Amino acid sequence: MPQGHPGTMALATLALTAIDCPEPRRLAEFYAAVLGGEVKDDQTDDGHWIDLYLPGGQRLAFQKVPDLRPPEWPRADRNSQQLHLDLDVEDIDAAQERVLALGARPLDVDDDGGKRGFRVYADPAGHPFCLCRA
Repeated sequence: MPQGHPGTMALATLALTAIDCPEPRRLAEFYAAVLGGEVKDDQTDDGHWIDLYLPGGQRLAFQKVPDLRPPEWPRADRNSQQLHLDLDVEDIDAAQERVLALGARPLDVDDDGGKRGFRVYADPAGHPFCLCRA
């Protein structure tokens, strides 16, 4: 049975996080290059759903939405981010170089000389994610 906070029992366990995007395979391969893992396509839905099985057992899924309007960073009024990933890294400069080479684009990378501890990027589909100093 899943466990929650001490003294409570969890109702469920997290199965996966699904991310809408126009090109599921491309975005799954981007995150596989960033996080590791294995991209799997069950071949039954013409590429509309792709899974990324991460080391450690977590799973990200990528769902095709052809007319996706990506979130705007930082916006709180309309079309704001609904979800973003925080990714811990040992060397933020090396990680930045790598994600940019993979197709990410910088949104807010002024981390005040390291004082802030994170930098914000958009993945190839436009979803924000942060590289955070581990």
